[in-house]
Amino acid sequence: MSDWKFMVRQLVKNPLSLAGIIIILTFVIIAIFAPLIAPPPEGHLDPYKIPRDGYSATPQAPSEEHIFGTTQGQYDIFYGVIWGTRSAFHVGLVVIGIVLSVGIVLGSLAGYFGGVIDEIIMRITDIFLAFPALILAMAIVASLGPSLKSVMIALTVVSWPSYARLIRGDILQVREEDYIEASRGIGASNFRVIMRHALPNSIYPTLVMASLDIGAVVLAAAALSFLGLGAPEGYADWGQLTSFARNWIIGPSADPLRHWFAVTIPGLFILFFVLGWNLLGDAFRDILDPRLARR
Repeated sequence: MSDWKFMVRQLVKNPLSLAGIIIILTFVIIAIFAPLIAPPPEGHLDPYKIPRDGYSATPQAPSEEHIFGTTQGQYDIFYGVIWGTRSAFHVGLVVIGIVLSVGIVLGSLAGYFGGVIDEIIMRITDIFLAFPALILAMAIVASLGPSLKSVMIALTVVSWPSYARLIRGDILQVREEDYIEASRGIGASNFRVIMRHALPNSIYPTLVMASLDIGAVVLAAAALSFLGLGAPEGYADWGQLTSFARNWIIGPSADPLRHWFAVTIPGLFILFFVLGWNLLGDAFRDILDPRLARR
């Protein structure tokens, strides 16, 4: 059976995997067509700056003009969640892309060469892993200054050690295999052995972890923005939209759900984005992990 047929069969036979793909494709469409779905106001210099309709602290309920309502400060929720989809993809894909690259390089060097190189790299990863990830990320953002760029740097710093350790462990398993020894025996360079033989046969669990972590990175970025350490005020970011709603989660005693939209709508976007990547990660695990029996 060809690899393509196997991949298709793995996708089709799992309804949850299909659901994940549909969810992510929906968000991709929203991100691509954001300028058409939520056009920036005329003269708006930065499309990621959420337009506002006044300065009142009280969120306004959904209306014909603001179909998802407005937040504290009268920022338009619909515009924020649509353009926030682009922000989420930017944060998730850039952070995971950098983390994956760093983890693969350092983990491959540590696992393949061992010895002093392995000890140095692994002890550095141990230092980073000794700190609680979110607390370390908060400290890094605070030192760099609150911004989305600082959040991305912080999440990259706290995430790469896990990837380095994972790829190192898998490289250690395959480096003594016969095909690796055969490649060395015919004079292949270490770089060629790693790139052509060791890495392709050990990278699948890391790719699965990366697909799952895209949602986790976006969730962590939203948490930092909620704490006021992320995007600047008014920037299209799901975490900041939920932060605007922190004082309005519960309405007045006579109507406690009056401002439900302010926290529920951004929360649902975060929920489904993370859920989609988790389901898609399960699909990649079924497809990419060679330890799963093809039956």
